[in-house]
Amino acid sequence: MSAARHLPLPLLLLVLAGCRRGDDSSTLLADARQRLAARDGKLTSYALAGTAREAGQTMDFQFAYRAPQKMLGTLGTPAVRAFAWDGEHLFERDDAAKKFRTYEGGVEPEERAGVLTGLFAPFAPEGFRVPLLPGQGVSARRTQHPKGPEAVELTVKPGGTDVEVTYVLRWPAMDFLGKRTRSGADTAELRVEEEHCEQALGLCVPRRLTQWGGGQQVAETSLTRVELNPALPAETFSLSAPGGYDVETKTLAALGGR
Repeated sequence: MSAARHLPLPLLLLVLAGCRRGDDSSTLLADARQRLAARDGKLTSYALAGTAREAGQTMDFQFAYRAPQKMLGTLGTPAVRAFAWDGEHLFERDDAAKKFRTYEGGVEPEERAGVLTGLFAPFAPEGFRVPLLPGQGVSARRTQHPKGPEAVELTVKPGGTDVEVTYVLRWPAMDFLGKRTRSGADTAELRVEEEHCEQALGLCVPRRLTQWGGGQQVAETSLTRVELNPALPAETFSLSAPGGYDVETKTLAALGGR
């Protein structure tokens, strides 16, 4: 007869209640990965417009995304700088300099992905795409959050470094609630202050985020337009040169190296 059978019923119920299925890190992490994949499949396109503020400077921006990998980002008004990736070519339009560039080939697929991520990541606030988790060095634990109330923390610790990144996600929808980054003694935190939620999709995305460091707010991103799963035709992501612009063609390697 097991020891559990000798426990009084109220105590046995408390013990069973404390042993929630999926609370161990490996099982919780596997469950979280599946839920993140399911969430990512719900959001196939989005269009954003907003303002980023940092170090006393303000920049207006717009961004459009359509799965699997079509992107359009614009900076500033009225003199706009725009970048677009149509799945094969990268376009850059610089209205202030009246220059138009097309970038083609020149890099391997992995390097190309890195160039595109570095270029377009600043346009898309955290919380629209799910975190990219490596196969190893990730742990999970349950926590509580004012916007949860249930939440899960996914912590990434790359081997050979002192860097630690923790994502805080609402459970079980996996909505992004915040991110903490630590490197040695330096720490930074990204907080979701306001959200845009759509019941039909069963998810929320950030509308206003603040960046913190040393106990002080250092940056803020506010979205004035959030459209989830809009119809975005392919031509949205293909730019053309206006009349009078200097036109040139380069390789993606040239973009990644500048």
